[in-house]
Amino acid sequence: MKLERNYTLGSRDDQRGAVLVAGLIILMVLTVLGVSSINTATLELTMAGNAQFHQEAFQAAETGIDISMARRDFNTLTPAVVDPMPLDVGSSYYTEATSTFMENTPVPGAAFSMGVSTGSVQAFHYDIVARGTGPRNASSVHNQSFYIVGPGGL
Repeated sequence: MKLERNYTLGSRDDQRGAVLVAGLIILMVLTVLGVSSINTATLELTMAGNAQFHQEAFQAAETGIDISMARRDFNTLTPAVVDPMPLDVGSSYYTEATSTFMENTPVPGAAFSMGVSTGSVQAFHYDIVARGTGPRNASSVHNQSFYIVGPGGL
């Protein structure tokens, strides 16, 4: 006995395009995922750039403190100012600093091994406030205090 199989193809009018619709939906989902991935990568790149700009502004503020300390332009009457200056030729990073006298305190004579009498030596307290700036509004402000030991009774 032989089985006969009848295969009939549906006419073109019977096909409704379900595969086409499913393919378009999958293509749309893949497009949305691709665009989303590109936006995420762009955002992460911008965030990394901002972090780098902030780090460079941090270093610019540290440079302002170093420049102020190296100048040794300290007095008790007026603040010593490092005017805003670029860190390098053509650089978009700037630094500025101001050193201000805060107070002086006597240093006990027992702190010295050479027998200096009490009150003849003073510790002059200064504060340096430095600001570093860079692109995309990156900025960093640092405050450093230090003492200069000098003759007292002035």
